[in-house]
Amino acid sequence: MSSPIVTRRGAQQAKIQTRAMVKSKLAPTSSSSSASASSTSSTAALASASSIASSTASSSSAASSMNANSGMRKPSPSLLEAKRRARNMLKSQTSNIAMQETVTDIFQNAVNAKNMERGPTALIYDESMAQHRCLWDDQHQERPERFTRTLERCKELKLIERCLPLPSRLATKAEILKLHSAAHYECLEQTSGVQDEAAMEELCSHYDAIYIHPSTFKLSLLASGSTLELVDQLLAGKAQNGMAIIRPPGHHAMKAEFNGYCYFNNVALAAQHALDHHQLQRILIIDYDVHHGQGTQRFFYNDARVLYFSIHRYEHGSFWPNLPESDYHAIGAGPGAGYNFNVPLNAKGMGNGDYMAIFQQLLLPVAVEYQPELIIVSAGYDAALGCPEGEMEVTPACYPHLLNPLLRLANARVAIVLEGGYCVDSLSEGAALTLRALLGDPCPPLVEPLQLPSAELREALLNCIFVHRPYWRCLQLQQTYTADELTQCTDVAAQQQLHRVKRIWLGGPLPQGPQRYPTRGTSAQLSPEVVASNAARLQMLRRDTQLSVPATRVCYAYDMQMLQHFNLHDTSHPEQPMRIRQIHQMHQDYQLLARMHPLKARAATTDEVCLAHTRAHVNSVRRLQGRNEEELQQLGAGYNSVYLHPRTYECASLASGAVLQAVDSILRGESRSGICNVRPPGHHAEPDQPHGFCIFNNVAIAAQYAIREYQLERILIVDWDVHHGNGTQHIFESNPKVLYISVHRYEHGAFFPKGPDGNYDVVGKNAGRGFNVNIPWNKKGMGDLEYALAFQQLIMPIAYEFNPQLVLVSAGFDAAIGDPLGGCKVTPEGYGLFTHWLSALAGGRVLVCLEGGYNVNSIAYAMTMCTKTLLGDPVPTPQFGTTTQRPPTVAFQSCMETLQQCVEVQRKHWKSLVFGCKLPQSALGENNNEDFLAATMQQLDISNDDATATDGAIGIEHASGQERPSGSKPKVKVKTLTEFMAEHKEALEQQEMFAIYPLKSCPHLSQLRPEEAPQSIETSSACGGCASTVENWMCLSCKAIGCGRYINEHMEEHCRREQHPLVLSFSDLSVWCYECSAYIDHPLLYVYQNLAHLDKFNEPMAWTHSSKRRSDGCYSTDAVQPEDAKKHQSDDSSNDEQESNDGNGNGHGFYIQLERNN
Repeated sequence: MSSPIVTRRGAQQAKIQTRAMVKSKLAPTSSSSSASASSTSSTAALASASSIASSTASSSSAASSMNANSGMRKPSPSLLEAKRRARNMLKSQTSNIAMQETVTDIFQNAVNAKNMERGPTALIYDESMAQHRCLWDDQHQERPERFTRTLERCKELKLIERCLPLPSRLATKAEILKLHSAAHYECLEQTSGVQDEAAMEELCSHYDAIYIHPSTFKLSLLASGSTLELVDQLLAGKAQNGMAIIRPPGHHAMKAEFNGYCYFNNVALAAQHALDHHQLQRILIIDYDVHHGQGTQRFFYNDARVLYFSIHRYEHGSFWPNLPESDYHAIGAGPGAGYNFNVPLNAKGMGNGDYMAIFQQLLLPVAVEYQPELIIVSAGYDAALGCPEGEMEVTPACYPHLLNPLLRLANARVAIVLEGGYCVDSLSEGAALTLRALLGDPCPPLVEPLQLPSAELREALLNCIFVHRPYWRCLQLQQTYTADELTQCTDVAAQQQLHRVKRIWLGGPLPQGPQRYPTRGTSAQLSPEVVASNAARLQMLRRDTQLSVPATRVCYAYDMQMLQHFNLHDTSHPEQPMRIRQIHQMHQDYQLLARMHPLKARAATTDEVCLAHTRAHVNSVRRLQGRNEEELQQLGAGYNSVYLHPRTYECASLASGAVLQAVDSILRGESRSGICNVRPPGHHAEPDQPHGFCIFNNVAIAAQYAIREYQLERILIVDWDVHHGNGTQHIFESNPKVLYISVHRYEHGAFFPKGPDGNYDVVGKNAGRGFNVNIPWNKKGMGDLEYALAFQQLIMPIAYEFNPQLVLVSAGFDAAIGDPLGGCKVTPEGYGLFTHWLSALAGGRVLVCLEGGYNVNSIAYAMTMCTKTLLGDPVPTPQFGTTTQRPPTVAFQSCMETLQQCVEVQRKHWKSLVFGCKLPQSALGENNNEDFLAATMQQLDISNDDATATDGAIGIEHASGQERPSGSKPKVKVKTLTEFMAEHKEALEQQEMFAIYPLKSCPHLSQLRPEEAPQSIETSSACGGCASTVENWMCLSCKAIGCGRYINEHMEEHCRREQHPLVLSFSDLSVWCYECSAYIDHPLLYVYQNLAHLDKFNEPMAWTHSSKRRSDGCYSTDAVQPEDAKKHQSDDSSNDEQESNDGNGNGHGFYIQLERNN
């Protein structure tokens, strides 16, 4: 989002030059006033933050004093964690305010980009790393050829000579001890130079998938040190991005354990080094090695400063490393809750379409919202085609496509660090193409059609989105359904759109105690037939993948004659000659013109213009030559928003011809991409008449020309002008060779050009049905974030499925910040980012053609950022303006509604849009936090009028932290549920607080035997797995005690293993069903809850169910229907207890979840 501070320069640049001249005397006063107001607002915000901190400290001090004086027990770890999160929230808020104060001009980032040119790509490796090998198993798959063949392929493609070489270095002991234990370091150190094979093999047998060579210790230090050196050089600005081709790998290495060919965790050490030495606050680690990097996950599981995102084969725990923590439910803990992403792949054979969907639907939206300062990729290539370990089918050429959208985030600071990969052919090719992408070469077109996401991927991805929804604002695209909707739905197709969240464990029992592991014959093997088939396919892919690209990056079309078209009667008309002159001048100021190939403009012929227009329309425009001003004004009045000039035909045909010149340059292989700085614009022009400042439809003519002259079959037109391109849509609405995607302001048909044609349900006609995609904004104020979500959730998935041969951009910049007509807030650097994302398509053959945009400064900066992007220069990463403290804007909420509607319509035509299902409405489900919730509820006394209110419920502090039994009488009047919900209505509507209603029944209740309930339940019992006494649960089937997921997950492990789904919380006496992923509130559970209540509070638990209490304890397991509470209230229930119900006869069948609002 833009800064709230407006300077004098910013105010002046927010107006068209002609209007600014008229109002120049008013600008200083307005600017000064705005700046003063903004400064006051910022000061107030900081003062408020200080007040919050002071209040929190005072509250904490008071609570500590009371605990000491009254002998109360210590706060639970969950409460301490909540306090930490509050402090982090305050720190982040202060940081965000300070960051906003530094951006004092809406175009400051674009100004800063003036002298930003592409930096070198760093490359670090050491030839000695080939020494590391297994002495007792010559067939071991982690062998030196992985390293040597990768370097050879990079040299074949002449990539190494284009890189900045970095000297390798050894990591110091102090650097290793940042994460690893001293014993761990010394154990490996003692093996250095040891030649005793038998002793080394014996040592390795105590670790899973490990061998040790006499050089392993030194080379492990070298691998870690080289990774640290690469990160240091990127953060020092010596290189733009870089790659470390190293071994041994590192992402499995844990604090005190070698694991999975890994000794020291290279990436984790580099991230910790960046946190400590460079004081970074947001690091994104992406791990696409086919094995879960559990070592990296464990290091940062509680740290919000590192977002760990892993894509790995899992198969419900049956694939190595066979850990429950590798499943989607492991989302982080404490301050790091929500910052750990696992996408578990539960089937073999997943390919390009699956991985692209993960990036587009989940990783990139989260990365955009997270706004990392550094991106480190744990680049394992064992998901590549042919690898016997992964048995996946990602082709080598797909890896550049995965990397490309990341290269403009984190201010282009991206480090690739080699991990696994055991088919040397696909490993070497994939790694080499990754390095090629870092160097700025276009993504090679994918040879094979993109396979659509599999059903297994769809389920895993939706599960992951579900558990992370409470933490990330960008993950609200999917709508939700209620339990009633699920039970009442009878239509099969409709049921398939209701996603069920579930977890399956097929990994068997976890090993207990010390283990011995095999040291020989451990490498995965494929059948000879499969190996031969994979080798032939890899050879074909390598042969057919197009890697040669033109030396000229960008061609440029512009001609001063196009300035001659202007409004003779209104010199302040927004479509004025200054638009393209200012763009051209800024390209000159930024020294871009000399770096592009200039095109000699020509007029389009009548036949060429008639590719998109009727001959009658062309002739009517030609006849304007020689007309006087009065006739021109009268003729122009007959059209919608059109002015005419005697030179209109000449200028319009020249604009169209200039675009055709650029098409020729690109499709003949003379240039990779093009910029067309032309006017008059074209996308409103209809086949038979001008419309909306447009005479001839330049982009439509270019598309038809490419089809006719170059026999193209698939052309993508992306129209991001703030107005719907009605003319382009009508020209191609029946043509399946042209995919038209328009993102525009619509306002339910009230925004120009008005009418229903721009709505989301207009998808084309006849053979072109499905090839028209409208993304209509119904609110003003859309900015970088909303457009970025539209690109990743809709535009890019559809575009990749379409697989265009040429991309034409109708680049209107009237959605830019400061435009007088658009009312949106897209920044120049935002347009640069979108251009970069599109450049991954069609082998980089992208042509950006000017349409609208009526603030001459906005459009000049915006087009300049697009040009710099195509030239390979870094462009500042947009400040997307998402903070956890701010509620979603009206524009954002409207954006999500629009995207939901678009997905619902377009998924019928595009199979890549399979993620538009409804998710369960429960804000809890399987999200790893029911134990934290229980601890929070323990402190939340809704019957206490003095209870401290919470904002987002992070850092809950109360004067009294005592638990009170459900039937005890409070000292003040009890608040009913209705009163409590009314009091917190705003928090509920803002989704800062959630009311969670448990299920009234569950099919697993039939497993319980209340008559066999124990005589008593000791709520202080320790976990049978780890002896923890914090937040334990009891299995209602066998009475086993286990700790919750917030501790060590022993209760869940027990219930999954024994298939005992129902458990009782000792913290708040709630009952959770693991199979239903929900809380359960049923009379059958009362006997267990009452026993725990007696132990916890020394008095019986109040009966709060709507059904009558039975002496035999037998109740139907069907859902209990609400009845008259007074009729069925038991005789011993007091009036006070009746008041504790919600007033409608229902008991406390609810839970409150308090989470931060992203």
